Amino acid sequence: MKRRLKNLLLMGLILIFVVVAIFPVYYMIVTSFKTQSEVYSIRPSLIPFVDYQPTLEAWRMAFGFNKQASGVSGQIFSATRNSLTDALFGALLSVLMGSAVAYGLTRFSYGRIKNENISFFILAQRMFPPVALAMPYYVLFLRAGMTDKNLTMVLVYAAMNIPLVTWMLSDFFKDVPVEIEEAAMVDGMTRVGIFFQIVVPMVVPGIFVAFLFSFAFSWNEFLYALTLTFNKAKTLPFQIAGMVSHSGPRYAEIAAQATYVMIPMLVIEIAANKYIVRGLSAGALKS
Repeated sequence: MKRRLKNLLLMGLILIFVVVAIFPVYYMIVTSFKTQSEVYSIRPSLIPFVDYQPTLEAWRMAFGFNKQASGVSGQIFSATRNSLTDALFGALLSVLMGSAVAYGLTRFSYGRIKNENISFFILAQRMFPPVALAMPYYVLFLRAGMTDKNLTMVLVYAAMNIPLVTWMLSDFFKDVPVEIEEAAMVDGMTRVGIFFQIVVPMVVPGIFVAFLFSFAFSWNEFLYALTLTFNKAKTLPFQIAGMVSHSGPRYAEIAAQATYVMIPMLVIEIAANKYIVRGLSAGALKS
């Protein structure tokens, strides 16, 4: 009886946690189908078709399909292109460089400097507060004439995610038997050939997971986009933050665009869920 009561209590706590975690997302979605007047209504309206009648007005305004839509609303497609370009190439660059760093740390020693210390130093860069780097990045790229450019955001996102990729892939490379590489070297293969033709194919699940995490962090990033872009290279998070008119924030349109931003990542995570689990679990296995 006590065990059953304990299980019920645990399930109740888990249910409360899930409701609290999901409710903001649910409220954002239902808000995207409200009119501006319903958003500001004193009476809470949480259930579509019961508390209010859903409408696509906010979605039409957010995507510029309404005649009354402002120029800011119509920029969502260019912002989508910028976010996709920056996140995709930033993730590819971070995986390419991070995998090389992780492989070097698992296969070579660097004199008196221990590999563990180098790994900790690299990972510590990910712990650095982003706000502390925003102004140095701005000054650097401003003097280089590279503000408001997609290339700038690709470089910043790559630098942001390389420590994460290095940390994630280190365990994968450690699990690859060194004997396989030694046998390939006896057959005349170079270290570069071994890396790309033998090692990389054996850790593809880990590389795929690292790429997805890098892409997700880049897709959702806001601070650097706010600091380094203005118009041409504006990303989706920056676009959403600009949904303010003379009458105040347009919350229904903000909710519609935020839901739009969330959909691609949700689809990717659901479709690639088994690969993510496989990649993370593979990195946890020790030979």
